[in-house]
Amino acid sequence: MEITKSNNGGSSPSAGEEFKGMIKGVSKFFMMVVFLGTIMLWIMMPTLTYRNKWLPYMRLKFGASTYFGSSGTTLFMYMFPMVVVACLGCVYLHFKKRKNPHHIVRETNGGVLSALRKPMLVKGPLGIVSATEIMFLAMFVALLLWSFITYLRNNFATITPRSAAAHGESLWQAKLESAALRIGLIGNMCLAFLFLPVARGSSLLPAVGLTSESSIKYHIWLGHMVLAIFTVHGLCYVIYWVSMHETSQMLMWDTKDISNLAGEISLVAGLLMWATTFPAIRRRFFEVFFYTHYLYIVFMLFFVLHVGITFSFIALPGFYIFMVDRFLRFLQSRDNIRVLSARILPSHTIELTFSKNPSLVYSPTSILFVNIPSISKLQWHPFTITSSSKLEPEKLSVVIKSEGKWSTKLYQRLSSSDEIDHLAVSVEGPYGPASTDFLRHEGLVMVSGGSGITPFISVIRDMIATSQNQKYKIPKITLICAFKKSSEISMLDLVLPLSGLQTQLSSDINIKIEAFITREKEPRSEAPTEKIKTLWFKPSLSDQPISSILGPNSWLWLGGIISSSFLIFLIIIGIITRYYIYPIDHNTNKIYSLTSKNIIYILVICVSIMATSSAAMFWNKKNKYGNIENKQVQNVDVPSPTSSPTSCGNNSLREIESSPQESLLQCTNLHYGERPNLTKLLLDVEGSSVGVLVCGPRKMRQNVAKICSSGLAKNLHFESISFSW
Repeated sequence: MEITKSNNGGSSPSAGEEFKGMIKGVSKFFMMVVFLGTIMLWIMMPTLTYRNKWLPYMRLKFGASTYFGSSGTTLFMYMFPMVVVACLGCVYLHFKKRKNPHHIVRETNGGVLSALRKPMLVKGPLGIVSATEIMFLAMFVALLLWSFITYLRNNFATITPRSAAAHGESLWQAKLESAALRIGLIGNMCLAFLFLPVARGSSLLPAVGLTSESSIKYHIWLGHMVLAIFTVHGLCYVIYWVSMHETSQMLMWDTKDISNLAGEISLVAGLLMWATTFPAIRRRFFEVFFYTHYLYIVFMLFFVLHVGITFSFIALPGFYIFMVDRFLRFLQSRDNIRVLSARILPSHTIELTFSKNPSLVYSPTSILFVNIPSISKLQWHPFTITSSSKLEPEKLSVVIKSEGKWSTKLYQRLSSSDEIDHLAVSVEGPYGPASTDFLRHEGLVMVSGGSGITPFISVIRDMIATSQNQKYKIPKITLICAFKKSSEISMLDLVLPLSGLQTQLSSDINIKIEAFITREKEPRSEAPTEKIKTLWFKPSLSDQPISSILGPNSWLWLGGIISSSFLIFLIIIGIITRYYIYPIDHNTNKIYSLTSKNIIYILVICVSIMATSSAAMFWNKKNKYGNIENKQVQNVDVPSPTSSPTSCGNNSLREIESSPQESLLQCTNLHYGERPNLTKLLLDVEGSSVGVLVCGPRKMRQNVAKICSSGLAKNLHFESISFSW
């Protein structure tokens, strides 16, 4: 890395900025310490040292309390540390987003970090993965193998023909039963991390530089591991019960110990989800995949009823953070969002523009989940945001390509009628990286296929805003886009917004667009020019602009929700245990129903999360955001939705013929009847550091990744942006 001063003065940071930097550094340090301490517990758990020395001490320290009983051990040793990590992550991100950079860190060719970020595997079952990802995956698999082997070695040493005969078992049956139990323990280790990658608004992902869409593949890896391991776990027990002539155990629901039936229900729910995740089914029957994934509620509920809440606390921290995020998303999705307009392009593409609270700031390549009840009340679909919060502070736009059933229905509805004056929409998000460091590169190459151009529209708009408002050196931008038909070239009309631009593009912006139309050998001059149709929608009193559910200081509020909900949970459970469960059970775990105890814990967790999240949302909405939102909805003035289609089309054409669009047109080269020679185009880009972003079909992403990792050009730094894996 090379550190260079920015062109805005390069003044030294103030005392306040130094204090914020110190808080950020301290919170990050303690995050790492607590997380590594938790990992150390996972490493030591299979050992005799943990079982004979550490566990008795922890049970004496935390498990003998009349307020938490035996659950206190796992609650404070496994659940509590991850809650602390999530809260520290919120503090870290709060100060990180407010930093005022006086230096730009320029990327250089060499260095260990640069090498670790390069793609190491391009093709295969894991997809495109970097050396860093391979390294962490290998360490995680090593942890699983270490734990399983250590468990078996320690437990098999205690199994003898005499001990097996004492239980009416043969030696192999005793070892099979022991191995089945330890396989389940290994599955719990995977389950502990399963929900973290899909907690879209949590602090854990952005704190380590990840986004929700880039982490989906980790959720897929962990999902395959969890269900494969739990399936083997269940099959081993079935074989054991059959060999022992105890098949009735499969229907046993023990209210004082492990419930076998609950585990089987959980496994069946998991297998149904697993069956729909394979690409052939997911892509062809997306609705089936989408709806069956709601079975995660059944899966987790019966998992807790199967193993008991005490043992569940080892695997529940990630799910707890996911529950907080999921309920906040539910609260946000209850609002009706104000849709300003819809631009309908000839390429069967729609640009929806929403009203946005000026206080909401997001990074380029962020995504927004959209639900349109008139199309489907349950389906939510993610779309990349094409607008820039710097360039368009009161608007937010997404582009929807007519490809699947849902998007096709939407396109047909909007394109076939000019009388639609209102569109009911709910959203979740936006979600994206905490920050983007595109300025660290001297050049920026963006490779897209079809609708994959959408995330790069937001990058270009953000660069334009940066060139207008600040004096940073903007990287040279090269956009390589491939389309099937010439009608899809209209997607380039979305690169520049309809408002927010100066009379012409800044001279600091150096953009070159190489557009390839692969299925047409020459322009269709005889085809009539298709106009871009614009629909304007009437405002409704119930509509609101898109805003952060927790206000401008959302990270601090999120940390407050996680910590306060956990504290309320501890207080309520402590009271219930001390004055209701303990007088009956006296910490024996043999008198009071384990099923009832599990349900009480689950209900208290849900109530604590719902109460604190709702209170935080209503406080921000009423006292901070409400006045701004209501004022914005009342004051926004838009063209009448009853305007004729002709006038709408003329308005769109006048915008396209503006000076910025003319400047962009001069930077565009059209190539008919050929595919982009990615090797030549990428190797020809000059600069000591060139960021390469790709979004499109899998084969395109693999080709770009292969070029960047080939060593032909050491200045290329790869990053894939895609929801498909």
